Amino acid sequence: MQHDPFSNFDPAAEVERISRFIRSRLSGDLRRRGAVVGISGGVDSSVCAALCVAALGAERVFGVLMPERESSAQSLELGRAVSEQLGVGYRVQDITTTLEALECYATRDSAIAELIPGYGAGWKQKVVIMGGLSGRFNHFKLVAKDPSGQVHEARLLLGQYLSIVAATNYKQRVRKSIEYFHADRLNYAVIGTPNRLEYDQGFFVKNGDGSADLKPIAHLYKTEVYALARWLGLPRAVCDSTPTTDTYTLPQGQDEFFFALPYQQMDQALWAHDHGVPPALTATRMGLAPELVKNAYRDIEAKRRSAHYLHAPPLMLQDGADAAQGPAAARAPA
Repeated sequence: MQHDPFSNFDPAAEVERISRFIRSRLSGDLRRRGAVVGISGGVDSSVCAALCVAALGAERVFGVLMPERESSAQSLELGRAVSEQLGVGYRVQDITTTLEALECYATRDSAIAELIPGYGAGWKQKVVIMGGLSGRFNHFKLVAKDPSGQVHEARLLLGQYLSIVAATNYKQRVRKSIEYFHADRLNYAVIGTPNRLEYDQGFFVKNGDGSADLKPIAHLYKTEVYALARWLGLPRAVCDSTPTTDTYTLPQGQDEFFFALPYQQMDQALWAHDHGVPPALTATRMGLAPELVKNAYRDIEAKRRSAHYLHAPPLMLQDGADAAQGPAAARAPA
């Protein structure tokens, strides 16, 4: 195993390869005039926007910045900086009132209050993943900070966990609806922004940020996405950023919410797992305990099983024989 499996990554060649992919799919399969990108200020969406500009020109790329009352002000600032540096047209659409109307915040807060009595206005919260690296089933705990600064923790029961996640998923689904509105009015394609780690492990919301017409970086490890960001000359604050969820009100890294390890180590572990590298050798290369790497491999496989549902297309009453006869066959009476 290479000490750094990404050392031979060629950003210039990759930009050209992805640019050809974007142009060919827009003019061929999709028949769309340009691209819509939801620009969050994070490295993935920023790189996707820059790649679309490289492929199509700034005049055929439209950015949408969609803050809400709980997202970081820095995310909006970085989204603006990226959009203006790239020279793309963009629109800021605050989704707070939409989320309030959908009772996103109220539903989540009600579920939290069931676990932490007294939770309410002025509190902050986040959901933290537990168990994967210790070889146990993944489970979650709630971390909340009251207005005085005292931290409260509680293991999330299934009902409260599902309610919190379902309510929070409104954020991604509302944003995607807005992206498709702009795509429809411009006859553009919607760009999905997951990197390989997110796409493979299911770190996205079905019919939310998982929905798109093109996913130009889903084959790239996060390490490679950062390399592209630097090569494309994106703002330093983007290139040096630490991946966050920007979903909950307490600061939270993606590894704390979903992944077993920080992205640099998760990239290495995923690469090694997929290339059949024994855990003991991976552990030596990464400077980690062998048992921890074994558990990371198991966690990768467990998340892939869960991600199968997220990737699956809608099911239809149509088997292989019916499919060969066309859609009318599925409507034939039994």
